[in-house]
Amino acid sequence: MKLTNIALATVLSLGMVSLANADAGSGKVNFEGKIIDAPCSIAPESIDQTKSFGQVANVELVNGGKSTNVVNFDIKLQGCDISSKNKVQVTFAGPNGGATGTTNTLLAITGAAKGASIAMFDGSNQPITLGTATTVQNLIAGNNTLSFTAFLQGHAGTTLTDIVEGDFTSTTNFTMAYN
Repeated sequence: MKLTNIALATVLSLGMVSLANADAGSGKVNFEGKIIDAPCSIAPESIDQTKSFGQVANVELVNGGKSTNVVNFDIKLQGCDISSKNKVQVTFAGPNGGATGTTNTLLAITGAAKGASIAMFDGSNQPITLGTATTVQNLIAGNNTLSFTAFLQGHAGTTLTDIVEGDFTSTTNFTMAYN
């Protein structure tokens, strides 16, 4: 009887060891990227950014008003070799904004919200025109940060009833040009 109990205890403990070695989770890691012909690399956190204006009161946007919520965003460049090219310009692209969708100094929004667009400015506080390169910025060897700001702006001539509340999104793409 004792031998049977010992054998049973041995079998049970081996089963427990087997359970302890069972798969406790698994996964995979995908690596991706792109090799570019440029004197600088773009930092991964700068490639795909999401910035929030939070909640903007409709009264701020009446008749071209601007949100007090200003969004700062950067494009970080890494490992710049300025031996052949030491200047950079950025071109932003996206749908034109404004009341008629034809104003290229405003970026259109989509979603339930209406009556406003996004205005963007470069690091020198110059307005960004969609499809047009920004002011030339000098690069230094190593790492560089290109700074920009944006705010929500009501369309000119809008009244409080023209501004529709709701969620919105907007996307601008950027390209770099080195000289």
